[in-house]
Amino acid sequence: MNKSILIAGSVFGLLTVVVGAFGAHALHVTLLENGRIDTFETAVKYQGIHALALLIIGVLSEKVDSSKIIYAGYSMVIGVLIFSGSLYILSITNMTFLGAITPIGGLFMIAGWVLLILGILKTK
Repeated sequence: MNKSILIAGSVFGLLTVVVGAFGAHALHVTLLENGRIDTFETAVKYQGIHALALLIIGVLSEKVDSSKIIYAGYSMVIGVLIFSGSLYILSITNMTFLGAITPIGGLFMIAGWVLLILGILKTK
């Protein structure tokens, strides 16, 4: 098992619930005024999905002998930080230039899934 990936997945899972609840309650007016409720919800959704994926990758890394599995986890961590992070900031501040950064995070997430597939295919 890869402890750092499992911890990242667990922290992202925890933050998915905390940030989601915070957005629904404390930030609701700000998100509504900025017209960014959907943007915020997208950030929370993708973070939650990748939190679960990281937990699976953390366990899978013990069963599959491929560095691609580990790189998949790290790529997803970077992807969540950039993708969801930029969307959270965009939603709260309405700084639209952050929309240009978000796809970079998406590319890291996609790369993580591709690396995961390649790592699994490499197994015997």
